[in-house]
Amino acid sequence: MAQAYIVAAVRTAGGRKNGRLSKTHPADMGGKVIDAVVERTGVPADKVDDVIFGCVSQIGPQTFNVARTSILSSCLPESVPGVSIDRQCGSSQQAIHFAAQAVMSGTQDVIIAGGVESMSQVPIGSPVTAVKEMGNPFTGLISERYPGESFSQFNGAERMASKYGVSKDELDQFAYDSHKRAAAATEAGRFQDEIIPITVTLEDGSQEEHLVDEGIRWEADLEAIKALNPLAEGGHISAANASQITDGASALMVVSEKALKEYGLTPLARIHAMSVVGSDPTMVLEGPIPATEKVLKQAGMTIADIDLYEVNEAFGSVPLAWMKAVGADYDKLNVNGGAQALGHPLGATGTKLMGTLIYELKRRGGKYGLLAICEGLGTANATIIEVL
Repeated sequence: MAQAYIVAAVRTAGGRKNGRLSKTHPADMGGKVIDAVVERTGVPADKVDDVIFGCVSQIGPQTFNVARTSILSSCLPESVPGVSIDRQCGSSQQAIHFAAQAVMSGTQDVIIAGGVESMSQVPIGSPVTAVKEMGNPFTGLISERYPGESFSQFNGAERMASKYGVSKDELDQFAYDSHKRAAAATEAGRFQDEIIPITVTLEDGSQEEHLVDEGIRWEADLEAIKALNPLAEGGHISAANASQITDGASALMVVSEKALKEYGLTPLARIHAMSVVGSDPTMVLEGPIPATEKVLKQAGMTIADIDLYEVNEAFGSVPLAWMKAVGADYDKLNVNGGAQALGHPLGATGTKLMGTLIYELKRRGGKYGLLAICEGLGTANATIIEVL
């Protein structure tokens, strides 16, 4: 069977809402990560067969196919095509899957998969709220199948905590650990291989390279986190144990064995198995559990065979419920922090987390890693990689 290999993976450091990246055009961020993977691999720019980019809020500066506008903001020639996809929070993880499937089918050899989201310029939900007079996505026949359901991720996060017995104390501890792990990883230089510089203009007009994730609370205090009121009375979810609104972009290059040989590339990892599932849309965020079960079965593995896992911290209840359901080890979960500290730039998160997973596995001498991301309306992707 044909194989798909990852030969480069990069990301920008996350920018806080209205922070250091908030004035950078999303296509410019996309162009920067494209340039970086081309530069790192040395693959001739005109040999890239396609660019597949995830982006959730495809409106305003992120519309008109942000993959293509990112290409036209990069070193790639006009001859390289691009396509933007929306699988909600797993959009760029799905970009990896589409890239791998194209390579494994033998139809393409070199693909850049990635994603971008400027949540400062295009707030979450903008495709609905900006044109609300055009209608709501949930008022058609779906409203008859699920009467009275809003498909709220906040409600889903609360339902996950209740269903899987995740307490607020556990959530708050996990949020604290996320910041502490992210701070320790940053101070130890563990993100250096994945973060590329983005030049930003500061308020005083000076320019500076953005290299450090802006959302980390360096002096995180567990008692202060516990003191935050939940978003719903009597609930579990607070601002501290949810993901941060973040600007950023990420990308990786997926190639065939033919391209490995032709361009003298050294693979970072091989795509070992992939899955995508649908689950109860009223739970919204439960999909990573069946997606993980499916991908492990497909690979003939158990969770004990996996050295590290990245499960997106859209809300802390998601990875903690996932951990309880699949029997995972807390000490292998999001070991360098997650979206509660580092942010969740929606369409860019999948390839962002994949890069983090690869580089940390290499640092530790691990072999197998698993990435799983919950997505709106109950879908989820899971990917197992083998570090080479």
